Amino acid sequence: MTASSTVIPAPAQPTLAVSGDSRGFPVRRIWCVGRNYLEHVREMGNDERQPPFFFAKHADMIAPDGATIPYPPLTKDMHHEVELVVALKSGGLNIPADRALECVFGYAVGIDLTRRDLQQASRKKEQPWEIGKSFDQSAPCGALAPAASIGHPTKGRIWLSVNGSERQSGDLAQMIWNVPEIIAKLSQQVALGAGDIIMTGTPAGVAALAPGDVIACGVDGIGTLDVTIGKPL
Repeated sequence: MTASSTVIPAPAQPTLAVSGDSRGFPVRRIWCVGRNYLEHVREMGNDERQPPFFFAKHADMIAPDGATIPYPPLTKDMHHEVELVVALKSGGLNIPADRALECVFGYAVGIDLTRRDLQQASRKKEQPWEIGKSFDQSAPCGALAPAASIGHPTKGRIWLSVNGSERQSGDLAQMIWNVPEIIAKLSQQVALGAGDIIMTGTPAGVAALAPGDVIACGVDGIGTLDVTIGKPL
């Protein structure tokens, strides 16, 4: 596509950094898994017998490592949710779980920033969660570690601190659904493709953020991510 082939300038392609590579990873879509750590299900007061489910963020909501993210509008209760991110190099419909890891390019640490007050209000009204989950720079994400280099981690500490104080700490082994199961289940709903990333759920300890907060988080063996919450625009 050239500049002369569109009636307005084409939007920039969102990308993620890749560890050890000068080339970026183009982000096609962002999928998120809800309720995938038991203790987080319990702390949010949800029915732990229900399976995880999926929702989406827009690709241009990615924010890079080191970003300052303005406190978003319409909320007084924005929460952090640290997550393992899975990046796909291929996809399809109805991917078998025992073939799902063949689709994975690599892994990173991300944060699902959430306007909790708006999410909860939507849930009470039985409305979509989009206003609570999808807003500018609501998907900070660190550099991808290629699976060709690190393999496919099934355990490892996942953690998040705010202003040097730890708030979230868990282990990938605590996920209710593991990565192959997530990919297989999501591919029953939609045809996955190269460039899709999946945020795989958060452990317990989610809490509110304020302007000026400095967030550090990571997944052992995969990487880290640091962002700052700025003033409202």
